Amino acid sequence: MAKIKRFFRRARSRLLAFGIAAYTALLLPPGAYADDVSSSKIAQGTEKLISDVTTWLMVLAPVASGLLIIYFFIRRSAADEMDQKKWNNRIVVAIVSCIGAVLGSATLNLILGYYK
Repeated sequence: MAKIKRFFRRARSRLLAFGIAAYTALLLPPGAYADDVSSSKIAQGTEKLISDVTTWLMVLAPVASGLLIIYFFIRRSAADEMDQKKWNNRIVVAIVSCIGAVLGSATLNLILGYYK
């Protein structure tokens, strides 16, 4: 009986989400199109800003992560066995975050390169 109730609850929530999506897609008016948005100063400035930020992020993320990892290794060497596990987790998180930041900024830079 609980499985049937759970099934109907899920079906009802999915039907509601589909109804909201259909309402949004069908009844709301489409956006207006502009002819020369890409040549405006705001669009060009935003494009340059994103390009500069992603370039700096690709440089600063590994440097900041490296400094944090060095700090975490120093703290881990002074910790007892229980705290060493926490510092090991922090080191892994710092490495994964660095990889994510570099890949994210490189992907954004690559996508932005197609609009030039």
